[in-house]
This record gives sequence, C-alpha cells and structure tokens, in this order.
Amino acid sequence: MMDHRGQSFSFVCGFSVCAEVSYSIPEELKSRTVIGNIAKDLGLDITTLSTRKARIDSEGNNERFCVMNLKTGDLSVAERLDRESLCSNKPSCILIQDLVLENPLELHRINFHIQDINDNSPQFKRDLIRMEISESAEKGTRFLIEEAHDADIGQNSVQGYILEKNDNFILMTDANKVELVLESKLDRERRQEIELPLTAFDGGTPQKSGTVMIHVTVLDANDNAPVFSQAVYKASLPENSPLDTVVVTVSATDADDGVNGDVTYDFGHVSETDEKLFSIDSKTGEIRVIGATDFEKKNSFELRVMAKDGLGLSSYAKVYIDLTDVNDNAPVIYLKSMSNPIPENVSPGTEVGIMNVQDRDSENNRQVRCSIQQNVPFKLVPSIKNYYSLVTTGQLDRELVSDYNITITATDEGSPPLSSSKTVELSVADINDNPPVFEEQSYSAYVTENNKPGSTLCSVTARDPDWRQNGTVIYSLLAGEVNGAPVSSYLSVNGDTGVIHAVRSFDYEQFRSFKVHVMARDNGSPPLSSNVTVSVFISDVNDNSPQILYPAPEGNSFMTELVPKAAHGGSLVSKVIAVDADSGQNAWLSYHIVKSTDPGLFTIDLHSGEIRTQRDISESDSMKQNLIVAVKDNGQPSLSATCSMYLLISDNLAEVPELKDISYDEKNSKLTSYLIIALVSVSTFFLTFIIIILGVRFCRRRKPRLLFDGAVAIPSAYLPPNYADVDGTGTLRSTYNYDAYLTTGSRTSDFKFVTSYNDNTLPADQTLKKCPSDFADAFQDSLEPLELKGVD
Repeated sequence: MMDHRGQSFSFVCGFSVCAEVSYSIPEELKSRTVIGNIAKDLGLDITTLSTRKARIDSEGNNERFCVMNLKTGDLSVAERLDRESLCSNKPSCILIQDLVLENPLELHRINFHIQDINDNSPQFKRDLIRMEISESAEKGTRFLIEEAHDADIGQNSVQGYILEKNDNFILMTDANKVELVLESKLDRERRQEIELPLTAFDGGTPQKSGTVMIHVTVLDANDNAPVFSQAVYKASLPENSPLDTVVVTVSATDADDGVNGDVTYDFGHVSETDEKLFSIDSKTGEIRVIGATDFEKKNSFELRVMAKDGLGLSSYAKVYIDLTDVNDNAPVIYLKSMSNPIPENVSPGTEVGIMNVQDRDSENNRQVRCSIQQNVPFKLVPSIKNYYSLVTTGQLDRELVSDYNITITATDEGSPPLSSSKTVELSVADINDNPPVFEEQSYSAYVTENNKPGSTLCSVTARDPDWRQNGTVIYSLLAGEVNGAPVSSYLSVNGDTGVIHAVRSFDYEQFRSFKVHVMARDNGSPPLSSNVTVSVFISDVNDNSPQILYPAPEGNSFMTELVPKAAHGGSLVSKVIAVDADSGQNAWLSYHIVKSTDPGLFTIDLHSGEIRTQRDISESDSMKQNLIVAVKDNGQPSLSATCSMYLLISDNLAEVPELKDISYDEKNSKLTSYLIIALVSVSTFFLTFIIIILGVRFCRRRKPRLLFDGAVAIPSAYLPPNYADVDGTGTLRSTYNYDAYLTTGSRTSDFKFVTSYNDNTLPADQTLKKCPSDFADAFQDSLEPLELKGVD
C-alpha cells in the first residue's frame, strides 16, 4: 500500500462543515493503487461511510480519477493517470474530486497534485532531416535544425543536444533554436553526402533521449537564382467561386542550365487560413481556389510565392487577390430592447421595442428595407442608421388578444434580393378594467324547511376576464335583514367558490321566502365588483300534526253533546274542527271514526268532520255514545291527532244526572264524589230546570222542523291565532255559524243551545259542557251569547 500524505483545510459551508484535503501523487500509478485513507485524513467515522452513502463526485465532468473503499476508507487510483494527456504542458497539474456524504449532507474537496515522471523521451518531428548544401557555402554559415519535443515538463523535458563529431559541422544551441554551423567548407568532389546523427536528451532519472539522422547532400555551385516576370501580381475573384478556379499564373526563369535552371514554384510564408483556400502548381505556377472564399470573412489576400531552381536558389514575388462581393447574405434582425409585457392601457404611439438590422454584404447588397405584418396594432418607425422602433398604433385589450406574434421581414436590394424574418412575441399585461359578471341575472335557491345548518342551497358564479389577482373573484353577502335579523344569521357564502350555505334551519311556517344580495369582487387595485339577487324559497315539510279545535282537548274540558231521540238518519249532530299549520297537501285533513259505542249509528264526513246519524235513533240505542275520531293530514308520512266525542241521546233534562255515569265510565273512581255533589245540585235546582225545559219545548213546538245543526258552540278561546280556513281542507268552514248559550241552575254542567241557519238541522235542547272544577265560573261567564262567524 502506498501512502501519500494529504493536507486538510476546514471551512464552513452553508449546510455543513466541509474540509479540503490534498494529495500529491506521481503519474502512471497503476489502477487500484492506494493513495491514502480519506476517512482518517478527514476524521470521518469509517463505520458510517456506507450508511451515509459516501461517494466520489467529479467537478465539471463525469470522469472519476479515484475510487473509495467504503469499508476501509482507502482512496485508490481508478485508472492509470497520464499527466501529459490530462494537463498537457501545464507546469501544475491539479485534479479536483468531491467526497459527498448524505444524511447529513457533507461535501469535502480532494485535490490531486499529479507529479510528472520522466516517462517520455525527446522526439524529433521527422526520422530523417534532409539538407542540400552547396559546396560554395561559406564557413560559418548556419543552418536551422528543427527542435526536439519532450511531453514531460521541467527537468524531465529536453535539456540539450549532442551532434556526432565530424569534419565539417558543429552544433550551436540556445534557448530558442538549434543550428548546424559550417565549420569547414564542403568539397563535393571529396564527399557528396554526409550523415550526422543528432541526439536530444532530457534531465530525468533515468535520462532518456531521442536521435534524428541529418542527411546532408553537397550540391554543385549554382550562381543564378530564378527571376519572376513581375514582382507583384494582382487578381480579382468573386467570392464563393467554384473550386479549382484559376486565380492567377506566376512565372519565373533561371539563366542556369540543366538542373540549376529547373524552376519550381511554392508558397513562401502563408497563413494557415490562406493555405486552405489557395494552392499553387509547382510546375506551371497556376494559383487555384481549393476552399470556400467568403467576402464577409476576408476580402483580400497577400500571398508570397517562391520560385526555386534545382539546386536551391530561390526568389520571391507577391500576389494580391481581391474578392468581389456577391449577395449571399440575408439581412439579420437583432432585437436590442423590448418592453414585455406591455400594459393594455398604453396609449397609441408608445415605443415598445428597438431593433437593429444588419447585412454583411456591401454596397447595394447591404441596403435593407423592413416591413411588418398588417393585422397587428404595431408599426415600425425608422430611426438612426439601421435602427427601427416598434410602436403601438391602436388601443390594446388583453381580454381580446393577450399575446401578439409580430413577424418583421427585412429584404436587401441585392440581385436577386434576399430576405429574412423574425417573430417577436409580445404579451399584454393585464389592467383591472373588467368587473366580475355573474353568469345569471338572478339566482333562485330552493330548500325544504327543517334543513340542517350548513347545508348547501345553491352556487353563484361570476367571471372576470382579467388576469391573476385582477380576475380572482371573491364572494360576500351584502348587509341586510331578513325578518328583522341580519342576513348573515341565515346564510353564508364561500368567498372562493360562491357556494351559499344555510346558517340555520328554516321554518316554512315562519316565512316562506326571502331575498339576499351577493357581491362578487375582484382582487384588483382598485377592486371592481358587481351584485346579484338570490331568492331563497322554502318548501313545506309535513312537520305539524293536525290540531283539533273542537272538541277541546280532554285535559281542559269534558264536552258532551245532546242528541234528540227523534233525530232522523243523516241529521247533523256535531262537528270535529281541526287545523294544520302546514300548507298544501300537508294541510289537507281527513276525519275518521276509529272507535264508537255503536259503530252503525254515527258517521263522519271524510273532509268536513261533520258527525251525522246513519239511521233514525231508536229506543234500543244506548243513551251514552262515545266516539273516538282521528284527524289525519295528507303529508308523507301522514301525521294525525285523535279526540273523544261524548254524545247523550236524550230529550229530557231530567235524565241529565245520568251523565255522572259517563264521567265515571271515562274517568277513574276519584270522580265519584263529584258526581254525588252534582246530583244534589240537580235536585236543588230542579224547579229551575223544569222552567227552562218548558221554555225550550215551547220554542221547539214553534219550529217543529228545525234540524240539529252541529249543536257546537265554540268559544273564541278555542281558535288559535293565525289559522285560516281553507275550503276543502277540513278546517273551519265559513258556511257554519254558531251561537252559544248557557243554561242556569246546574253547578256541574254548562248547557249550550244552538241556533242554525240550516233548515235541515234537528232541534236540540241543550249542549252540556261538564267541568266540575270550574262549573260556576263557566256558568257565569257564558250567560251572554258568543257568536263565531265562520273563521277564515
């Protein structure tokens, strides 16, 4: 295991305490070579490396140079490191890796200083350097030799050169060049070719070197150099000319004979770019196009052409080539500034953008005209030079058009003309200029009574075409009163959704409908709003049982009615009167006899509650008749109430004491004492009764065909307030009018005599109201007649 010391530096990061550690390692280490123990160097717990998902990340790329053993914390080389490929000839080669630990998140930087080793030998570009030197060359003549290159740096790079000892040349070196110096003149007749090994060596350990062979050919003396026909050549060439187009032909002559007079052509010092565009024929001197010429990149060229004879004498000439422009570039539109988005309330003529149009061509080819599409409220206004302003021409409305795609076209005046287009996207910024609008002019909500508080009644919806907060609608109830109470105690509205909820349970019998006003307001500045009316209609539920007005509830009084023994079949003997606080079919009442002493003697009208005889009264009929009547409404489900009707078949008030038996039958044995007192009272006032009975019979003889019509006197206290008669519902009928009278003399009974406007009513003597506890008071209070004229 190799140990490479690392130096750590700690600093505070935004999310955790981080550290930086550096390792210095030589290049060319084998894969899996241990560099160091990162856990120990950073003071990390080795046992938590796996659970904290420790990993090595690279900075800037995905290449990892090292790997970490999560069990031991050892950091090792991932693959062979070559400093030359990683850092080229940089003096310092530093690789950066990150150690990342999660939960909690920590980041530690690892710097690897890659140290150079002498793993590269000095190398020459060529294996053989050929030189031709005339024998006429003077002593001390210098010949430049191409330098060797070593990929290593510092001491490991090239440090010097060694030339094999010879008779003619020595080596001169300095920091910038290597030169071969002619120390003694050449003699071609004595030696025509010379081989000179040149060795370059570095300063590494172990030292490495590279050798190149210099082959010197000694030439015959050549005293005439080639001469060009002209010192400067000029040519004009259209840009984008086809390849292999001949630009110009250069020509040179040499006065020497033979090989000394053979002239070849080549470029002298020419830039890399120009060398890719032009070539010269070494035999003919023709300069041709070999690349794409572009007037806009470079419109003129200066080429140095060399003419060399066979033995190495040369001369130079200059070639100037001018390119002529061709309309090969379309105009380019540059957006310099843009106000985006634009408020929709900007006035016409507002500048919203500036753009510049350029054409790389020249003269007429770069003259540009700009235009804009016609269906947008914008226009282009020329400004200085090639600048244009984009201005509005009309009023903008974001709710109609929120975005514009404006196409601008630029066309030059070349032949043929070229054009280009650019699309500018403009957004219109919203202004709160639209109030919320409800989808309906008014809303109606229907709810049944006895609803649960919080139940949903309806929903109102308003739309605002504005954007974001300007189009965000908030709902609220306008202040008001319903039946004297704030509207907020009845309803609430969801500010976001417009759903209206009931705050309380409604009672149809209290009120049947009401109206509220809902406001929709947006969130603009200033906010805009609108109102709508919501009508709430409450429907009836059958939640009220029928209330029987007559006979009065048994707990309050004990009602007994007299039925004459001479009553014929179909005679009206009494009537059950009931009302229902509900409405509609929930208040349609029907009457039924559910139990009677003699089932075949009496019948009750299903709708009016009138009790009539089904047949003539016979002597065999029981004097005491008890009917139990049920009153039902027509609701779903139906509700009902029952009452007891006590009838006494008798024509003689002397038989009144027998009523004690009714009371005894119906009540418990505790009433016995009251019955005895009543009998004594009847005996005491017997004479008074005889007088009254005689008077009644006298009246009856005067009207022998008067029928018994209801025989029901209803004190006004029996009628509850706010009850209205509805024809056909079984409540009070306006066709019946009742007069109430009281008799005198009895402390246990109230006698009521009834007159009727119906000629079919049987005559009746009295109506008995028995209330032993308050007989005296009722008797005195009832002396004056009370008349109830058809309750409406």
